[in-house]
Amino acid sequence: MYKQSKVRIGLFGIGLQAYWDQFTGLKQRLTEYIEVVAKSMETFDAEIVNLGLIDTPEKAFDAGLKFKQVDVDLIFLYATTYALSSTVLPVVRKAGVLVIVLNLAPQASIDYKSFNSMESRTAMTGEWLAYCSSCSVPEIANVFRRSNIPFFQVTGLLYDDAHVWTQIQEWIQAAQVARTMQYNRLGVMGNYYGGMLDIYTDLTLQCATFGGHIEILEVDELSALRTSVTDTEIEEKLTEIKTEFDVQDDCLAEELHRAAKTAVALDKLVDKYDLGSFAYYHKGTGNAENENTVTSVILGNSLLTGKHVPVAERI
Repeated sequence: MYKQSKVRIGLFGIGLQAYWDQFTGLKQRLTEYIEVVAKSMETFDAEIVNLGLIDTPEKAFDAGLKFKQVDVDLIFLYATTYALSSTVLPVVRKAGVLVIVLNLAPQASIDYKSFNSMESRTAMTGEWLAYCSSCSVPEIANVFRRSNIPFFQVTGLLYDDAHVWTQIQEWIQAAQVARTMQYNRLGVMGNYYGGMLDIYTDLTLQCATFGGHIEILEVDELSALRTSVTDTEIEEKLTEIKTEFDVQDDCLAEELHRAAKTAVALDKLVDKYDLGSFAYYHKGTGNAENENTVTSVILGNSLLTGKHVPVAERI
């Protein structure tokens, strides 16, 4: 299974290079907004690729290439102030992943008392631009729609807005699931369960939709691995079982022993093929070894699921 442990999130803000010489401190202020977002995102167990302010089309092309090279799973575009959509489209188009537009104001409103007391019209404009995150969002949305680029939007406040950070966290968690599926190795063993037409899985569609790799396995192989399990391995597995489960007194010792042996074989199968998930069904036609394996597999399935290798019966 692919070992990338964290989802990789792209983040960039947008601005207009022509502003920086006109409005003292505006670029630094907007950069700090982006840093606030980046640090908060890191608390969601994500690797953040923060490219800072993108303020020219040239930087936009470079940013899109960078995001593509590092294989980001999702992009957050922070509209920190007004900016041209030509600083946005090259980034998102090249990266080729879903984009979430962050429309986050630094506060609920400008302090108009202080604002109106400013003596410099230039300073007033700079202050207004620091609150202008919404200005470019309609332009960006229109360009995305005309370009057939799917996007979503999170609107709210940069600071102390639980609604905003709940949405951002949920998007990052969804991206983590998608990344896990993209690189997952799914083991499929046995055959379809006869008659349950609604659950039959199209393996090609599975890979086309979620990515990953599907390893087709035989029940015979699990049975063969079972014959190689040692008494020491069984005792270790029994200890694990009694640690993880409340084993009732009426549970037969021989059945527990049989299940532990199969659980060890399952571990070996998962390790051999580096599986991140597993699905199976086997009806059988009288092969005693396979029957013994399949009728004692449930406990091992539960242990694997508890170790983040989910197992599903019936395919």
